[in-house]
Formats: sequence, structure tokens, C-alpha cells
Amino acid sequence: MNNLERKGQSPFYPGQPVPVELFVGRKQEIARLIRAASQVAGGKPQAVFITGEYGIGKSSLARFVRVLAEEDPGLLGFHVMLGEADSLRDAAVRTVQTVLQSAAARPGPAESIRNFLAKYVGEQSLFGLKIHLDRLKRDAADISRGYLPFLRELYERVAGDYRGLMLILDEINGMAGKGTFARFLKNLMDENALSDEPLPLFLILCGTPQRHREIIERHKPADRVFEIAHIEIMSNEEVQEFFHKAFDRAGLRIDEDALAVLTTYSGGLPKLMHLVGDAAFWIADGAVTKDTAVRAVLAAAEDVGRKFVEQQVYRAIRSQAYRSILRKLARHEFDLSFRKRDLEKGLTQDERRKLNNFLQRMKRLGVLVPGEERGQYVFRDRLTRLYMRMEAMRERRG
Repeated sequence: MNNLERKGQSPFYPGQPVPVELFVGRKQEIARLIRAASQVAGGKPQAVFITGEYGIGKSSLARFVRVLAEEDPGLLGFHVMLGEADSLRDAAVRTVQTVLQSAAARPGPAESIRNFLAKYVGEQSLFGLKIHLDRLKRDAADISRGYLPFLRELYERVAGDYRGLMLILDEINGMAGKGTFARFLKNLMDENALSDEPLPLFLILCGTPQRHREIIERHKPADRVFEIAHIEIMSNEEVQEFFHKAFDRAGLRIDEDALAVLTTYSGGLPKLMHLVGDAAFWIADGAVTKDTAVRAVLAAAEDVGRKFVEQQVYRAIRSQAYRSILRKLARHEFDLSFRKRDLEKGLTQDERRKLNNFLQRMKRLGVLVPGEERGQYVFRDRLTRLYMRMEAMRERRG
């Protein structure tokens, strides 16, 4: 048996919501969302938009709160991924699919929900529940127009066991820029609030600040629907707790200097925490040492760059002078923002002449945005900044 076969399953989940048992931190955000869930259980509908930069852990937080809220105060939750949805009909199809697939894993409400949606249910197989998509797609327009009645009847089927519904709409990139979606959200909450007996509904959306702005731009009144729960990067203490818990689960010891490297280069961003952690897991032989951690960071840098940054930045910048400025920018010690005058100090005369054009190019590529002060620039997302930092580390090692 080789080393990879002995290791078993990695405790890290790059690109996926983290399992509940590995979730750490976010205590204030969790408390706030559970308070809202309690309001719903008491009969007062709530809507929250969980927002934060890409890779910050919005989906994992929503999933964790859904599990907690099902236990107490007792809301039946469904996490609907709208990644391929391009219309309200698509959203309706994904909702019904999610309800049926989720119900199949819950013995309590499963039979009632299957009876409610029986026309779309096929036979049970080894690979799960078969859904008659052709029938569902034919009815999708009616379901989307009657979304609240659909949710109300769904709840009536399970009201004896639950005190309300939690509906999480995630991966909304394809929907956020559509005025129909913004009006749909506003009408859903308004229609429910004005009904004689409001459905105890907790509606949660997950998206970046850009997606939230798009919804508001398409329909300004939608701004009044949602409370905003903005998610920040995790603290060093939370990151270290995460790595300890994950490596303990895998039966691996992590040295303190290795922990410092992984903490620094993951930058408090859950997506990167899982990437560098997963790389370290497969490299480690009995323990996670500093050398293991450094090698893991370099491997993760390559993975991040290939998936997220190469197409956006590096392939778009052909000029050798621009690439040199980019390398020097990466080596600067700052978080997300920097001042032009500070960057200029380390540039050659030729690079200083081209700096303004470089900064304008980076703005057009969507990498940088102007800061609050004159001459200040801010990276739009942390993944790009951390990738550059990792690449600088790779260069220093030769």
C-alpha cells in the first residue's frame, strides 16, 4: 500500500462548502442569523443577504446556520444552488429539485413532501431519487409565478414537525443582474408580509457585494427587503483553530512554524485555507512541518493561479515592464490597499514612466479599484492579491 492509499480521505474541501463538523469561527454572524431564525419561528418573516468577497465562506456559513436552525428553533431548511439558472423558471426547477433531494435524506418530512410533489417523482434507485424533469419544466412557469403559494403548501405538509421554512438561494451570478429576479424577491417578501397569515419564512441570499449591487440597480425597492450580513476574513486565531481541527481529524500533527506559514499565506480566506491545507495533507508524511507547509503554499499558488488569476491578469499583461511592476507590487508588505507613491520607490525610471498606464490597465481588468484617498488603490478580491504574494514567495525560492 503506497502513502496516498494509507492517508484516506482529506479533511479539506477546496471549492465546496465545509462540513458542519469542521466549521469554526463566525460566532457573531452565527448568533445574528440564529436570532433572525428565532424571529421567523415566532411568526415574523426575515430576509438576510450574506455577502462578502469571493471565497470568504458565505455558502459554508449558510449551510452551518441551516443545520443549527433545524435543531433550534426548528426551521426546515433548503439550500438551493442557482449556478446554472438563467431565469425564474430555472430557479423554480432548481427549487423543486432541491426540496425533493433534500427531503429524501430526512425521514421525518420525506413522505409528506413526496406526496406533495408526487407528479415529479420517479422510482428510487441506488443512485438516488429520479425526478421527471420534463414534467417539472412544463410546470416551472406556474411554480415561479406562484412561488409563495408553493412554499406555503410545502410548509403546511411539515408544520407539525417544524416552526418555519429556511430557503437559501446561492450561486446567484446568473440571476442577480436580471430585473425579473430583483422584482421577484421584493414581491415574494411583500406579498408574504401583507397576507393575513404570513408564512414563517427565512429567506437567505448568498453573493458578493457586486451581486447585491446588481440586484439593487435592477430594482431599487429591493434594497429594503434584506438585512445585510457582511462576512469578513477570518482572524489568525480562527484560521489556526481550523487547521488544528482539520489535521487532528486526519491524525496529523502540525508544527507551530508550519501553522504560521499556512496561516500567513491563506490570508484568512476559507477557499485558500482549504487549498493550502489539502496540499499539505497530501505532502505530509506523519506530520506537517515547515517544509511541508512551504511546499503546500507553492502548490496552492499554482492551483489558484491556474484557476482564478492567470486568465484574468497574467495572460492579459504582455509588457515586460508591466510584469516587472506586478512582481514588485506582489513583494510589497500590505493587505489589500497600497499607495502609488510607495510602489514607485522600488521601480526603475522606465517603470515609473509606465506606472500610470499599468494602474489604469489593472483597473480595466477589474483587479484594482480606487481607494478612499488620493493615490490609493485596492485589490478587488483577496484571491488575486494572495496569489501574487504566493508567486513572490515562489520567486524568492528560485
